[in-house]
Amino acid sequence: MSEAQQHTSATRPRGGGFIELSDQVPEVFSPGDFSAEQILIQETANRFVEQEVLPNTGKIEKQEWDVTIQLLKQCASLGLIGIEVPESFGGSGLDRVSAMIVAEQMARLGSFSVSWGGQSGIGSLPILYFGSSTLRKKYLPSLCSAEKLSAYALSEASSGSDALAARTIATRSPDGTRWILNGEKMWVTNAAFADLFITFAKVDGQHFSCFAVEKTFPGISTGAEERKMGLKGSSTRPLVLCDVPVPAENLIGQIGKGHEVAFNILNIGRAKLGASACGASKLALNDAIRYSLQRIAFGKPISNFGAIQHKLAEMAIRIWVLEAMVYRTAGLMDEALNGIDLDDTTDVVQALREYAVECSIVKVFGSETLDFVVDETVQVHGGYGFSSEYPVERYYRDSRVHRIFEGTNEINRLMISGALIKHMVASMEGQSHFTAPADGGILAIAKSAFAALTRLAMQRFGESFYRTGDEQEIQLLLADIATEIYAMETAICRSQKALKIGKQVEVCRDIAMTFQNDSRFRIAAAISQILARLEISERLSKSILNPLLQWQSIDTVATRRRIAGHLLISTRNSIS
Repeated sequence: MSEAQQHTSATRPRGGGFIELSDQVPEVFSPGDFSAEQILIQETANRFVEQEVLPNTGKIEKQEWDVTIQLLKQCASLGLIGIEVPESFGGSGLDRVSAMIVAEQMARLGSFSVSWGGQSGIGSLPILYFGSSTLRKKYLPSLCSAEKLSAYALSEASSGSDALAARTIATRSPDGTRWILNGEKMWVTNAAFADLFITFAKVDGQHFSCFAVEKTFPGISTGAEERKMGLKGSSTRPLVLCDVPVPAENLIGQIGKGHEVAFNILNIGRAKLGASACGASKLALNDAIRYSLQRIAFGKPISNFGAIQHKLAEMAIRIWVLEAMVYRTAGLMDEALNGIDLDDTTDVVQALREYAVECSIVKVFGSETLDFVVDETVQVHGGYGFSSEYPVERYYRDSRVHRIFEGTNEINRLMISGALIKHMVASMEGQSHFTAPADGGILAIAKSAFAALTRLAMQRFGESFYRTGDEQEIQLLLADIATEIYAMETAICRSQKALKIGKQVEVCRDIAMTFQNDSRFRIAAAISQILARLEISERLSKSILNPLLQWQSIDTVATRRRIAGHLLISTRNSIS
């Protein structure tokens, strides 16, 4: 690691460090910090989706693959495929923030967004970060130009979340020049038209490893398209490998280190999924606002009614917080990845792993925000929301898989709590009891409560409780508390930044205050369940729970009305 990298590593916040008590709210990257170049990228991606992708929605949804392929090539010509790939390998050489910006724009049509992501992310980044110099030169330029299209083949019928239980086998040929792959992969995005498959297999049935497998290699075939609930315009097929000869040099990473490739690339994918959820949520909310302005009931637009305004405001609050979380996390990832040596595997793995917790939180919060938003959008549309005459029916179907993509939300929650419990164990030496913070702020109270609950769970079940899986319910609840803390802190940071620059100060304050007010009740509910399970004394339970419950509530009816009013005025102005 270079001297500059060591300095940056020493000054930036540690992954998971947001859970620790601090005297001040951190300075974080937010959408208001976009550079001129990033804004230009945003405009380019938005224009491409608006002018090229959306007009082809019908053809894409009917699986006219030639249309999807042509659009991917157009994406490449605009520099929207190899965003994170260095220019020396044919990419744009940009940052993770830029990649999130493009992912957010592409999400306006779910099916194409998935095809784009399979090409620009999980289908190429394994080679960038873990492939040899030879593999990078061989494949990355053609992937960045979309001359070759790519897919990611990890899951199997018997090993979805448990990827290391894969049964696909790689055997070295007698002369050592090839690997012979046998097995079947499931749910492979882009399988219908991919030229290259990033494929995971166990060498000699034991050592989980990764390979670059070309479609032209003998013994490869794909099955029929899956009949899916949503994302009908994306290709999802099984990949069948029957004595497929793969050149020895097409090994990605090291033998037995395929988990480093799979899990670290998934970290990036989880963050991008949050960005995609943000973009899709914004689209749905925009439709809900416009419909509420046009739909007349009882003699006036339904946007005039408090029940509808509450829905619109709550959707906007969650999207605003999600957007802030996405770009905060992207900023952290950029700091970690800045200047890494691609040929130093240890350096790469450390950088990609650093903010794994934050990536999982963004994935969970984002996918559940999207599900909430599309569900409420259907509700605002009433009966029309259930009809394919309106696109919100498609939004609803397309959204559901995001809670399964990139590791189920349950798996991600267990990862979040497991990592943060280890983090807390290392930082609570000498602490023997819970003390509520003197300032009584909700954020500080929640962080102190998380530390106390972690310590109490350790005392009750032993340090291995989060490893055995016997108390997963507690782990899930701890993950929910941690997610609320990260979201709340990020919202406060964004609101304070808005205050500094004097932009949309009032509505940002209303959003942050409303989210903070409601977050404490969600945290309190999770704490109550954990305390009951731990059989904690009433006195100690009250000392942990009461500081949250005694906090003075704000008038969230008023704040939501103001937020909804801001949305409605902005939309009316854009229409006129």
